[in-house]
Amino acid sequence: MNMFQNTGIGLGSNNWNRRRTRDSRDSSSSGTIVAITDKQTKSLLRERDAKIAALEKDVIGLQNKISTLSKEQAMITGGQRKGKKGLTPYGNTVRVSVSKCSAKRRQLLAERNRMGRNASLSTQAILNSLPDENSSKEVLINRIQDMFRSPNEHVGYLKSEQFAKDLLKLNKKVKGILEDEPRCVFLQSPAYVFGDIHGNLEDLHFFSDNVWNLGMALTAGNFVFLGDYVDRGMSCLEVVAYLLAMKLMLPQKVFLLRGNHETRDVNGWEEHYGTRSFIYQCRERFGDELGYKVWEMTNSTFDRMPLAAVIDQDIFCVHGGIPRPVSDSSVEGGRIKDILNVNKVAGINPPYEHEDDEYQQVASDCIWSDPASDHQESSTVNRHTGYGDSLRGGGAICFGHKAVTDFLQQQGFSYIMRAHEAHAEGVAVSKGARVFTVFSTSKDHNQGNNAMAGCILIDFEKMQVINRSPAYRNQYVHRRDSVSLAMLSESEIAERIKLGLIEGHTGEEEEEEEFEEEEWEEFDDELNTSREEMDNSSVDEDEEYVIDDRRKSSVEPNMTTASPPGSTHDNHDFDVEASGMPAKKIDFSGVDSAVRRKKRDKGKFTTITEEDDDSEESTVNGDEMMEPFDDSENYEPGASTTMSPAMKKFSL
Repeated sequence: MNMFQNTGIGLGSNNWNRRRTRDSRDSSSSGTIVAITDKQTKSLLRERDAKIAALEKDVIGLQNKISTLSKEQAMITGGQRKGKKGLTPYGNTVRVSVSKCSAKRRQLLAERNRMGRNASLSTQAILNSLPDENSSKEVLINRIQDMFRSPNEHVGYLKSEQFAKDLLKLNKKVKGILEDEPRCVFLQSPAYVFGDIHGNLEDLHFFSDNVWNLGMALTAGNFVFLGDYVDRGMSCLEVVAYLLAMKLMLPQKVFLLRGNHETRDVNGWEEHYGTRSFIYQCRERFGDELGYKVWEMTNSTFDRMPLAAVIDQDIFCVHGGIPRPVSDSSVEGGRIKDILNVNKVAGINPPYEHEDDEYQQVASDCIWSDPASDHQESSTVNRHTGYGDSLRGGGAICFGHKAVTDFLQQQGFSYIMRAHEAHAEGVAVSKGARVFTVFSTSKDHNQGNNAMAGCILIDFEKMQVINRSPAYRNQYVHRRDSVSLAMLSESEIAERIKLGLIEGHTGEEEEEEEFEEEEWEEFDDELNTSREEMDNSSVDEDEEYVIDDRRKSSVEPNMTTASPPGSTHDNHDFDVEASGMPAKKIDFSGVDSAVRRKKRDKGKFTTITEEDDDSEESTVNGDEMMEPFDDSENYEPGASTTMSPAMKKFSL
């Protein structure tokens, strides 16, 4: 076999060599293979073959190493060859062409062109031209925020059709968010709770400057507004626009509850509220037709607002008060379940045809009821149910100590936070320090020049009251005789008075602004919208909901008074002697929170007990006496640096 010769194997024996040669010759001549039977020889051959394979592997490894070293040397000496270019993108296009011959036949031509930067820029330009819902939402929110920061610089915008269209767009976007929320929302602290605002942009701006001065998005915690955003104040549209924009931007952080003024019967009561009614301001700003669309679209959004909220499964928040039970209170869920069963879209005052009578009563109680006064507790409140007729009249109810105790025990809550009643101190307590009333506007309720606007911060096991001092002055609402108005004409001053940016009256008749048709058409062209599109924006799924004008509500607003006479929240002139009901004075002394449990350990607060101690000293958990809050480093002229007089005796 030639294999033995090539490998150079020798056994050192001539006889073996001769035998090998002869066998090879015989094998080649006969065409047969001679098998070697010697086991020792086969083993030796296998060892040699293995060595050869190992040597070949070493040779290949050395060749690769030499190649690598050669490349490294070339890089060092600068002799490296140019590397291969990266892949170049090409685009294939097919187009129809006409032949150059006399027949002029049409033919398809395929072209392959390199795609460069120009193609990328063109593609990006086309993508940017496509409508982006998120981008349009951001533009809308930014426009409203700019208006809120400096309304004096946006007087023209506030009187324009663009502002009306922005309101229609806001309502259309937000109503879907509100309808998806339950009628009672559940959230965690920290949370800021605000009461009635009533179109008071000045006090809302105070909270913006001092509570979320970095913006709501960057402020820790949630924001709960207890309703009554419109009527009484001169900036109802601005307040609604700002709060809806915040809800659109932060749907899981901002919660807007419904108040009694978020109903058509109340905010459409122009005969009672006059120029301060919401419907009047809509019509005065945008004309009868467009103003009515804005008013109706906004009320459609109000119809979808939640009625209540629960913070940390312990604090019940509502505009008016606790509703009467319509189902067995012993059943799991109790009154909260009743609220959750209220229709997702509820007119309340007046109701829709589809609203159930029992749950329409639940909704009315949530937005209309009040705590009973001492006189009512002893005279009109039912001792078995804890409810009675409210001094407001019109079918509204009040709730007493028993109703509060039963509700808190059945639901496992500790406190009730509500709005609905004006208080000069901004925050007040009642019913054994278990019911907190928050009022976040200091104007338009005859509380005097020293009235304060307040809110409450709930931060786990602590509560903190934040009040606006009467001495606080903002930067854009001025008095009629302010020096800063010296450069404005009488017409400009009149416009700012209409918008609530100047306090006082000119003494002259205020002329309504007439919009030129050319300006309206320019605005339509700018937004690429037609009047038909604007009309369609106010026509939506609400057509299936029909208001029943013949049907009576649980509460008749035109039969009620603005607030119960003779109570601490009285905002009307009231003859105490004639009524025989002395005004109630709430005593804040002796309120102690030492028995409150940590929420993280127990999941709820315990009840704050009220003591008869007349001492004004109050402690927190048995520690040293509470000192007035001092923020001298961040002091702003006119801003309050201490707790309100009412809260100085309050330890939370």
